[in-house]
Amino acid sequence: MSDAPLKGWHHVPDVPLQVSPVFQWPPRPGRIFAWFWSSWFLISERLIIVAIAFISLQYFQPPLEETQTLAIGWIAEMYLRNLVLMTLVAGGLHLYFYTFTRQGQALKYDPRPLMKNGRQFTLGGQIRDNMFWTLASGVTVWTAYEALLFWAMANGYAPVLTWAANPLWFIALFFLIPIWESFYFYWIHRLLHVPFLYRHVHALHHRNINVGPWSGLSMHPVEHVIFLGSVLIHFVVPANPVHILFHLQYYALTAATTHTGFEGLVVRDENRLKLGTFHHQMHHRYFECNYGSLELPWDKLFGSFHDGTEASNELMKDRRKRMSGG
Repeated sequence: MSDAPLKGWHHVPDVPLQVSPVFQWPPRPGRIFAWFWSSWFLISERLIIVAIAFISLQYFQPPLEETQTLAIGWIAEMYLRNLVLMTLVAGGLHLYFYTFTRQGQALKYDPRPLMKNGRQFTLGGQIRDNMFWTLASGVTVWTAYEALLFWAMANGYAPVLTWAANPLWFIALFFLIPIWESFYFYWIHRLLHVPFLYRHVHALHHRNINVGPWSGLSMHPVEHVIFLGSVLIHFVVPANPVHILFHLQYYALTAATTHTGFEGLVVRDENRLKLGTFHHQMHHRYFECNYGSLELPWDKLFGSFHDGTEASNELMKDRRKRMSGG
């Protein structure tokens, strides 16, 4: 019974869910290698976003010389690029999975459809509400951080890394940014669940109990500032412009992919591209669990880890009762 999968879901992946094998004992090098291989190579969202970052730098990014002076022109150019990227990723996933239902219910976690109406939504419906907050606030804050970092790099206020100066660190930074994201996300997410911030800020994101691609970056503007603020580490840690692009594109675009509501993209009866994470999908339904990701073991260390089993669900129910005072 302890490992019985949760009831009430259309699809549950293999449970119990496991955190990264890097933090499991005894060490198992084979599993660690397989974890990194599946996270990064073959077809993975991380490798795709690395490619998008290099394409953006080459064709759709003003040079640092131009960003030395703040100007509407080059900032608007970056805003338009980010608007198109967000629309292609979140909009494309929504059309594929929800409008045209090309995959049907295969690998869909929640059996219920997305909400068409609801008084809790600013514009009366879940999709319209999510699109508004994503595009009007999310893409704006994303672009503002890019503009700040590129202006700072161009003027010597933020350190610039080049391939020629340190090729090993240049490559390593792509692998380290998602780890920093996992560390940062857990702690700011716990902060956002402090009652005052939850009520006035984070509750907007949690309007989405059943999530879709547009839900990921649907947040209060204050949360966008906090969430995307992880890129400010590059005022201390040297980076190349392509790392800044990757850092923020990874944060913004994987917000859409991880909230897809489907475990992955099925091609010829196989999951070819991992997308939505059940670990985070449970957070949207049960709230006080799984604040972080499976990359780092913070939830396990602090007692908020839901592994997708019925036994774990009972523990989480008891935890919620204690947190609510009975």
